[in-house]
Amino acid sequence: MVEHYRLNAGIVVFNKARKVLLCRRNDVKDSWQFPQGGIDEGEAAKEAAFRELKEETSLTRVTWVTTLKEPARYRFPPEIISSMQKRGFNNVGQDMYWSLFYFNGDDNEINLNTAQPEFDEFRWGTLEEAYLLVVDFKKPAYQKAVSAFKPLIEQYKIADNR
Repeated sequence: MVEHYRLNAGIVVFNKARKVLLCRRNDVKDSWQFPQGGIDEGEAAKEAAFRELKEETSLTRVTWVTTLKEPARYRFPPEIISSMQKRGFNNVGQDMYWSLFYFNGDDNEINLNTAQPEFDEFRWGTLEEAYLLVVDFKKPAYQKAVSAFKPLIEQYKIADNR
């Protein structure tokens, strides 16, 4: 039997202080992560990342830096697979296509009270913090983002665009 991995856009947003946006899930106690969401059929990972970022955080004042060409795969734990199968989903994990964005706005532009809220709080932290805070089964995918994006964030030429 072929296992199905859902295509997913993972989104790392960093600010002028070179900190990354961390969001706390509203359905899992003390679970922090980057914004992410499914890639629709026919949609490119970059476009899905822009769409999901706006849907989950209302952010639009971002500059795209890059999207990784190869996905970071992670598998759901058995209890999540079972729960999803009961709801009619057949994927056993996700293929995460990471995108990096520079946020050149103000924190008051971040709105988590969206049409379908997924998060109830946000804060700025380091890539290393994101890796430590994310649920264990996503850690391999987050490690790929940390490794790929850390030098890009450190070297990014930040200009005051206001």
